[in-house]
Amino acid sequence: MSDAQTDSHSPAQVLADGSETVRAEVQREYATKLAKAELRVQAAQAGIKLGDGFTDYLDTSKLLDEDGNPSAEAIGQALAPLAAAQEPQFPQIAGTGHYRNGPPPTRRVSLDVRQR
Repeated sequence: MSDAQTDSHSPAQVLADGSETVRAEVQREYATKLAKAELRVQAAQAGIKLGDGFTDYLDTSKLLDEDGNPSAEAIGQALAPLAAAQEPQFPQIAGTGHYRNGPPPTRRVSLDVRQR
């Protein structure tokens, strides 16, 4: 049986080819899980709160590069709308608390005769 596999290859080549095939298959199998984990890490670093089960609805194949590894650029682009949505969208309110840029100071004329 091993002779049929080694008739055109040496035994060392068959083992090397087999391990590369297995390695590529394992990488394809776990690439989506790795992309989801990388997405969660980048979201946590950016302060974005992802809902429960959010990553279950994503097409994680679009978060991978040509080699099948998670792409930081693609993940950043996926998180960009979520980061913009979490920024407050209200204007800064002037006049609450101590506000330094008020009207320019006016010179007051003292009514005390001694200070004129």
